[in-house]
Amino acid sequence: MKAIRRFTVRPVLPEPLRPLSDLARNLRWSWHAETRDLFQSVDPEAWTAAGADPVRILGRVRPARLAELAGDRRFLRRLTAVADDLDDYLTGDRWYQTQAGDLPAAVAYFSPEFGITAALPQYSGGLGILAGDHLKAASDLGVPLIGVGLLYRHGYFRQTLSRDGWQQEHYPVLDPNELPLSQLKEPDGGPAQLSLALPGGRALHARIWLAQVGRVPLLLLDSDVEENDLGERGVTDRLYGGGSEHRLLQEMLLGIGGVRAVRTYCRLTGHPEPEVFHTNEGHAGFLGLERIAELCADGSDFAAALEAVRGGTVFTTHTPVPAGIDRFDRELVARHFGADAELPGIEVDRVLRLGMETYPGGEPNLFNMAVMGLRLAQRANGVSLLHGQVSREMFAGLWPGFDAEEVPITSVTNGVHAPTWVAPEVLRLGARQVGPARAEDALSVGGSERWDSVAVIDDQEIWELRRTLREQLVLEVRERLRVSWRQRGAGNAELGWIDGVLDPDVLTIGFARRVPSYKRLTLMLRDRDRLMELLLHPERPLQIVVAGKAHPADDSGKRLVQELVRFADDPRVRHRIVFLPDYGMAMAQKLYPGCDVWLNNPLRPLEACGTSGMKAALNGCLNLSVLDGWWNEWFQPDFGWAIPTADGAGTDPDRRDDIEAAALYDLLEQRITPRFYERGRAGLPDRWIQMVRQTLTLLGPKVLAGRMVREYVERLYVPAAQAHRALTPEAARELAGWKARVRAAWPGVSVDHVETSATTVTAELGTTVGLRVRVGLGELTPDDVEVQAVSGRVDAEDRITDATVVPLKPAGTPDLEGRLLYEGPLALDRTGSYGYTVRILPTHPLLASSAEPGLVAMPSGEGVEGAGMLLR
Repeated sequence: MKAIRRFTVRPVLPEPLRPLSDLARNLRWSWHAETRDLFQSVDPEAWTAAGADPVRILGRVRPARLAELAGDRRFLRRLTAVADDLDDYLTGDRWYQTQAGDLPAAVAYFSPEFGITAALPQYSGGLGILAGDHLKAASDLGVPLIGVGLLYRHGYFRQTLSRDGWQQEHYPVLDPNELPLSQLKEPDGGPAQLSLALPGGRALHARIWLAQVGRVPLLLLDSDVEENDLGERGVTDRLYGGGSEHRLLQEMLLGIGGVRAVRTYCRLTGHPEPEVFHTNEGHAGFLGLERIAELCADGSDFAAALEAVRGGTVFTTHTPVPAGIDRFDRELVARHFGADAELPGIEVDRVLRLGMETYPGGEPNLFNMAVMGLRLAQRANGVSLLHGQVSREMFAGLWPGFDAEEVPITSVTNGVHAPTWVAPEVLRLGARQVGPARAEDALSVGGSERWDSVAVIDDQEIWELRRTLREQLVLEVRERLRVSWRQRGAGNAELGWIDGVLDPDVLTIGFARRVPSYKRLTLMLRDRDRLMELLLHPERPLQIVVAGKAHPADDSGKRLVQELVRFADDPRVRHRIVFLPDYGMAMAQKLYPGCDVWLNNPLRPLEACGTSGMKAALNGCLNLSVLDGWWNEWFQPDFGWAIPTADGAGTDPDRRDDIEAAALYDLLEQRITPRFYERGRAGLPDRWIQMVRQTLTLLGPKVLAGRMVREYVERLYVPAAQAHRALTPEAARELAGWKARVRAAWPGVSVDHVETSATTVTAELGTTVGLRVRVGLGELTPDDVEVQAVSGRVDAEDRITDATVVPLKPAGTPDLEGRLLYEGPLALDRTGSYGYTVRILPTHPLLASSAEPGLVAMPSGEGVEGAGMLLR
């Protein structure tokens, strides 16, 4: 029989056990081993059945067991110690509180998904896991962050396989009352609620749920409330689902509703108002419009409000391909803004101009969320050095006249939250060397260049640890594989072979990620006979564990999954290669530590960062990857292998896959498997253990989310907060007026004549020549501009590379035609083909970059003497 109504019945804890409720509701338990151990000891069987979720176990444990624990003095001492530890963690000073300078009072961090724990399934892949790690690291560091997202009632999706290996999606309903959440409430006890205006006089209402992530509050907006009609209730139904209007409403709720949720939270709790708003990918870009509307309501005009909002906004882009960005039809966006809908105080044309692709190569009828994010943020970054370079090239059209390397998009390379992803066994080994407190600090705060304490760990200990983790993975794989085959319709009598799947003494390779085509799930199948030889080698076999989800609408991705599954189903190799469905955080936490090699073979440079290899490295797993994302930045032969790429312009995709797959097989056959299986005098693989040691010593400190968040604070949050404070209403109005005046006058700015003191086209290294430049500034003054000499080596097409920029100084008074003379030295500090040019840029103390206004004046071909020279 089916129930007609559902309740969530919560246990009444005996008074001595009341701290268990606070411990369960703070998600710090998801990365704090002592708290998890405490809950496991409440009822080990219930803990396993509850999926290691403290909220669920408290709902399942028998009252008699609770009464027994309430009288267990040993358990109560442990409970007190863990509760006191949490209190100290929440209230004590941490890294942020010890920093000098005027730090932001608070930072609001917006993301469409957050991967905190498997018990709160609100993520689909790397973007969400990164956002979750960002919050956890901010908590560990004491950064006053407020997270903002949506609460999806179906999460992303659960994945199973059909008998023939086709991906099938399932969307279980999530009850917020059964999740580690609490509802934000008004002083009268009613739920805190916000609303957005929709066309036709309708409204979209949402409630605010709170997930406490250590010290960081995470606000999740939920549209499944009685006040909404059926269509509006479904706005937060599932992550990345629905058509264009559905996605637009989700992103309006996340951005506009998210700002209103932050204001509500600060009003109700007294939390400081954010000075910095960080947009994690373009989905939350509308937050800038809401903040502009707030300032306009307080008396600012649009242009001044835009400048004020830009100063305190940071935008992070995660995609290296235009197809990965949300773009909406112009008319759809226009319909949802203006007098009849949301933000009626802002003209629709102003909204549209922020997101339209009005630049060479753009589609002028499309509203681009990343473009809006960049136009609404004074500071922007990619998520690895290579991705920053790719992003500057991809968005260069927004800054016409500038070389891609000058586009104001920097990079902060991602990191991962080590306490979440490091296996307890690895953590315990480190704690034995340096003590628990230092080990925890090293993993969460970071700051050191090397972990030299790893050097003193005995080879035997490292190898035994690696085997233990591999054995745990083998058992986990068999259990998950058995569940998967039962879901595919197999009976127990058919599954005896699963007991022989994988071997704890065989080299184990892991590959797990989302399944868009550019990640090339099936590159390993390019030459199946050769792969079989590697899997079944009589002396040096290898085994592969694969997992990943294709987007529900991506049939090509599903075909890749099916191709891999069918190969893994072959009785000849199914004990050596497996595909595990329903890849998520719980699986990942077993998978990374248990693998010896982590494989990543995307099409370069389409992997923005690729943090799964970082999590593997923190457990002593070696990386085998294309030089893309973070691996391009930190690869060394000491701790991994680089798959050569065939990314020349003349290589067709099939040929490229053939070449790179062959290189992958060669590495496995000739370098990786021999190193794993060779034994030294003590019977250990000495060279392999040395690579594990180097991975932990040199790579470990780099890949930490603590390092990443400290970089965000120092390089982006602090400057953004300073800009926010400097852009008072008067200053913002002045800056907006200055920009308008400069743009209007810019057609009258020119470089009229350039000459040097050099008399020949060759010069000696170390020579300094004088530059004299006559410029016309029209209606502008020397205070409005900077005249620069740009010099460096030149290529065959006379393009300057590795440029050096030197400002020139005004000399004398205007001539009869009003032109000004600028002078300065040009140091010839490099040999070979060398060249220079001169340009004029706007300058203002409140600009974050001279490229920010997107204006530049360059010399024409006339009036330039000795424009290039050859050094010997």
